[in-house]
This record gives sequence, C-alpha cells and structure tokens, in this order.
Amino acid sequence: MIFKKNMIDNGRYVKFLIVAVALVAMVTIPTGCGGSAQPAAQATATTASVEQPAATLPPAPFVGEVPATATPAATDTPAATPTPAATATAEGGVVLMPPMDHDPDLVATPEPWDTIEQTPYEASDCSDKYPCNDDVAGWESRIALPEGFTATYYARIDGQPNVLTFGPDGLLYVATMSGEVFTVDDAGNVELFMDGFNAPAGLAFQPGTERLYISSRLVDQNEGGEARLSVIENGVATDLITGLPCCYVAMHSANGIVFGADGFGYMAVGGRADHGEILSGPNVGKQDELHPLEASILRFSPDGTQVETYARGFRNSFDIAWDADDVLYTTDNMPDFGPPEEFNRVEPGGEHGYPWYDCAVCFAPPDGVEIVPPLHTFAPHTAPTGIAAYLDDEFPGFFNSLFVTLWSAFPEAQRVVWFGPGGEETATFATGFAAPIDLTVGPDGALYVADWATGIIFRIGYTG
Repeated sequence: MIFKKNMIDNGRYVKFLIVAVALVAMVTIPTGCGGSAQPAAQATATTASVEQPAATLPPAPFVGEVPATATPAATDTPAATPTPAATATAEGGVVLMPPMDHDPDLVATPEPWDTIEQTPYEASDCSDKYPCNDDVAGWESRIALPEGFTATYYARIDGQPNVLTFGPDGLLYVATMSGEVFTVDDAGNVELFMDGFNAPAGLAFQPGTERLYISSRLVDQNEGGEARLSVIENGVATDLITGLPCCYVAMHSANGIVFGADGFGYMAVGGRADHGEILSGPNVGKQDELHPLEASILRFSPDGTQVETYARGFRNSFDIAWDADDVLYTTDNMPDFGPPEEFNRVEPGGEHGYPWYDCAVCFAPPDGVEIVPPLHTFAPHTAPTGIAAYLDDEFPGFFNSLFVTLWSAFPEAQRVVWFGPGGEETATFATGFAAPIDLTVGPDGALYVADWATGIIFRIGYTG
C-alpha cells in the first residue's frame, strides 16, 4: 500500500517513523479547515454489502514456467466462484480493448522545460506548510508546472483518496482509504457510489462494460492477512478472487488494476515482508518461502476463473500501466534499509528483484536467476505510487509518455514525474502537492491527480 514501509521486531531501521514524519506534515492540514466537497454523510448513497465467495484462490502457475510471451497463455485453474451478475463468455468474459480514436502527432516532442523546483512551503491558518484545504486560489497558485500547463482545484473528498479512474459514464471514480467509492462529475460535485471496502488500492473498468473492478483488504493483519479482487456491477459488489497475500505492516496488499489489449486484467500484489524474511517465531529474520502470488503482477480473466502470475519480484508495486506499444510499466517501493525506489518495464516471466537485495540481512538470489534491472530509480523513501500512460492528444508531444506520483514527505517527493515514450527520458513535471497518491487521464485529455493528505483532486490541463 501507499505507506509501503514499516518495521519488524528486529532492531533495524524503522520505516514506520518515515511514514509518521510524513503524516505529521500532512495531518497539520485538518479537514476542518473547510472542504469544498460534500462529506459522505451528505452524499447520495447507493450502498451495497459485499458478497462473500465460496472458495479462495488456489496456487496459480507462473508464466515464467512456460515459454514467456508478451501475452502468456491463460490457465484453466479455477480461482473462485464467478460473480452471478457477470455472465462469462466462452473466453472467460474477455472484452477486447476498443481501438483509440485519437490522432496524435507522433513526430512532435514536448517543448523543453527547465527543471521544475519544489514550491517553497508557506504557512497558513491551517498548517505551517500548506494552504487550508478549501483555499482554492492558494492551492492553484502553489502547483508548479511547465509553461502552457495549468492546475485547477477540481474537487475535494474526505477520507483520503487512494486511487481514481474514469468510468464509461464520464464520471471520475475515487476510492478512499476509509473504504468508500465516490463519483465526481465535471462540475466537481461528489456523490457516494458504494462503501464497505477496506483500504481499496486498485480501481479499473473493464473496457466496453460498466463493470468496476476493485482491489481491497479482506483480512487486515500483518501476518496471515488476505486481500481480494471484487467486481461491482448493477449496484452489487461480488468477490472474484480471494486468498491474495496481504498486509505487511498495513501497507502491502492487492494494488493497482489495469486491463490489457488482450482483454485480460492485470493486478499488482505486494510482498508479505520487507525482503522475504520470516516475521515472527523462532526463525524470525530467516528467509521465508514465497507465497506463489506475492510480490507479483497477476493476469486474470475478467470472470475470475483463470489466474496466473505474469511477472515476479515487485516488493510493493502500487500501480501498473500499459503504453500504446502494449508494454507494461510499474513503480516499486524498495526495502527498509533505503535503496533507491524503482521505475520498471515489466518483463513477462521476469524476476524483478524481490526478495533478493544487497544488504547485511538480505538474501542472495539462487544460482541461475537473472534479475531484471529497473529502467530508472527515484531517491530513497520517495514512495512512488500512481502511474498513468498518456494515450491522448491534448498535451502536444506527450503521446505515449508516462506520469508517476511520488507520495512521501521526503525530499524529492510530493511531485509528478514525467517519462518519455519507452521510459528513457525523465523530468519533474509538477510539484507543490502535499501527498500525490494516484493519477489518471480524463476523457478531456487532462491529467487528474489525487492528493492523499488533503483530499483535493487537481486537474492539470494544457492551455498553450
């Protein structure tokens, strides 16, 4: 999850203090300073209880055990009782991705911009660092962007927005740490769509349908926790996949969800420990046996009946995104001892690091295991979270770029980072946030950024 790092009882560097430092900075922005959006109690609710499945997920095969391709063959292993509201087709409910209707200038490149510097902290009546939550002008003037771009205060949501996506109805769907899913219309009006979840971290509509997929926690405990993938359809939430590894120090869980051009869903799942160690008991600190689904990106059929491991070795990837070339990218949060955070191109069947790191108490990879290196790294403790591919034509020269949020309160975070097509070039794109957690591209071609600490949703548009 977003907090991503904490401690285990072994006297090592305690990263929960890192989060505490971040929260001290953030909690000084009290919601009582005046949120502009309706709180949940005032919203129009369509609330349904989550149905429980009859079965949990059995071990799934790893795509690395068969010839790896960009679209690995699906397995026939039953995973869980499919939702009765979602009628499975012979292909497992697969709906192919519709073609893009944009006409970007593929030759254009972004106008060069100088390095965007972090906006200096300024005190307000609500905080010693930030404007009040309802200070629209203060926040809009605080966000620093390249020339030609403008940030506007789009909406505000109580409960710490954690993940967001646009629906086929044009509404923005936002899930919060406190378990609600809200909708936001183009006027910034907020309404409660559904609640009853536990710290949802992934949100995605199946293309061509109104089915909303959501990942959340089911058993929220440090050891032996459990996460799930559910689908919301016709006002009912039904679990598709349960038994997913969770919830190391209340941070690692089932996270970002995205659908591929093959019609299958992909979901990031965090590791059960800091670096693959046993967390308690007489063998505490020794290497644990990996759960077959932890620290991985899973590939699943939309009806939940087919599940496999697409790639492994991601300690806690918060989000994933496909670019226009059908390449999957993700960020990853690194272990407590403080190595740089990662920006990864996902290799199908690849091992991307976890649980093998270079530290005094870490473990060496087995002979013959090749670790896929990251494309880029971020400063330690910056906590990369959301990632979105820009597949629109409103930002001139930005088609097929990627944007990443850096969530933590540490230096070089609180910003949005840009990566050029292929992930090679990189630069800071926006700063001035309190704790940007996730972002998505809207149907209008603008970039929407959720700030976890303040509840503000920012819209970044190109004005020229």
